[in-house]
Amino acid sequence: MSSFDGMWADLAPVGRDGGTGGYRRYAWTPTDGVLREWFTGEARQRGLDVVPDRAGNLWAWTADPDAGGPGLVLGSHLDSVPDGGAFDGPLGVVSAFAALDLLRARGFVPRRPVGIACFADEEGARFGIACAGSRLLTGALDPDRARSLTDDDGTTMAEAMAAAGHDPAGLGRDEDTLRRIGTFLELHVEQGRALADGDGAAVGVASSIWPHGRWRLDLRGRADHAGTTRLADRDDPMLALAATVLAARSAAERHGTVATVGKVRVRPNGVNAIPSSVTAWLDARGPLDEAIRAVVAEVGEAAGTEPVEESWTPATAFDAGLRDRLSELLAAPVLATGAGHDAGILASAGIPTAMLFVRNPTGVSHSPAEHAELDDCRAGVAALAGVIEELAC
Repeated sequence: MSSFDGMWADLAPVGRDGGTGGYRRYAWTPTDGVLREWFTGEARQRGLDVVPDRAGNLWAWTADPDAGGPGLVLGSHLDSVPDGGAFDGPLGVVSAFAALDLLRARGFVPRRPVGIACFADEEGARFGIACAGSRLLTGALDPDRARSLTDDDGTTMAEAMAAAGHDPAGLGRDEDTLRRIGTFLELHVEQGRALADGDGAAVGVASSIWPHGRWRLDLRGRADHAGTTRLADRDDPMLALAATVLAARSAAERHGTVATVGKVRVRPNGVNAIPSSVTAWLDARGPLDEAIRAVVAEVGEAAGTEPVEESWTPATAFDAGLRDRLSELLAAPVLATGAGHDAGILASAGIPTAMLFVRNPTGVSHSPAEHAELDDCRAGVAALAGVIEELAC
């Protein structure tokens, strides 16, 4: 598995913050450019043709998918959440290249084209829409809306794309790319403890993704002096924020979901100034749509404002036949997940899709503490290689 080790070491310093140890790999930034160059370089070293799609996702092919396809595609993403871990996304990309290397060393020649995908902007950390690259590819995200999304500095997605060398005018559903994907398989570090608490399996197979969404809450107040304004005279939106956070937790507990207020923007954001406004973002997920909607409604009532839905992904079930086939092939347990993935977007678009999870000993993710043991990563590579032999023969 030396190819895995070498690629993992090459990626390790890219976008890593020296203070936190976490990764800040945001879409359409210079750091993202380095990651895309790395992907292209690894593909070309293996003789793969790299083709970008209309959304800026990258596709590396062993053979022409238009002539011999549709193909079997593996892959994931390379971007991160703020101060994210090393494994979320990159493990799937590196493992795909390593699995191809392993099979080539055995002399295996696939009968159908095999592709490795690198999806753009999966985390949505910069522009607020998760899985933006795969949503644009499938038509689930309106291109005009995508172009107008802004980051915290006011830069639009269109401006960021153009600065990175990708033409935003071409955004939209990409029928040519979708036609080339016969089957999609994403390997990912598990973002939970099901495997760690299970029967010792290092690799699992996903059954489904919970429904999940993001909502924005605009809390209005009145700016004033922190030292001279009487408490009775204050209109402080931070009080509404506090009620919002507490309501999210209590409502989630009552309805059997999870809910998080993880991003906040305060204006004017001064220590000695009562804020004029607060913008907060709610992430809510659970096994049932109606339970999530109930949580959002209760949070909005506590906040005194109507939550604005920025994204919603219904429950996603992966291809049942493919799931069962891989579970039997790998002798792997089947588990659901509350995390969204590009694989879920492709599955919702009607593409036969499956996911593999690699054991995470702590269950921690979206954090510098995210981890997978090297032996388990190698087991994931071996599992991917076995799947390629099964599906691309």
